[in-house]
Amino acid sequence: MKEYSFTEARQQFASVLEEAKKDGVICIRKRDGESFYLKPATPKKSPLDIQGVDIGITSTEIVDIIRSGRERNYS
Repeated sequence: MKEYSFTEARQQFASVLEEAKKDGVICIRKRDGESFYLKPATPKKSPLDIQGVDIGITSTEIVDIIRSGRERNYS
């Protein structure tokens, strides 16, 4: 893990971000000894973001199936 002083990190911010992206985490150290760790955020995906499945029917057929189900009398 690479370590930067606060001043170095501020002056080279773009390269510090690239370094964190490449290595996973970097440390930024202040003069008073306080340290901060910078790591790239993991992108959040929707649980509904899934790959489609080809079931071999058209959208018109799907709509017809739904309509027939809605028109059905259940009593």
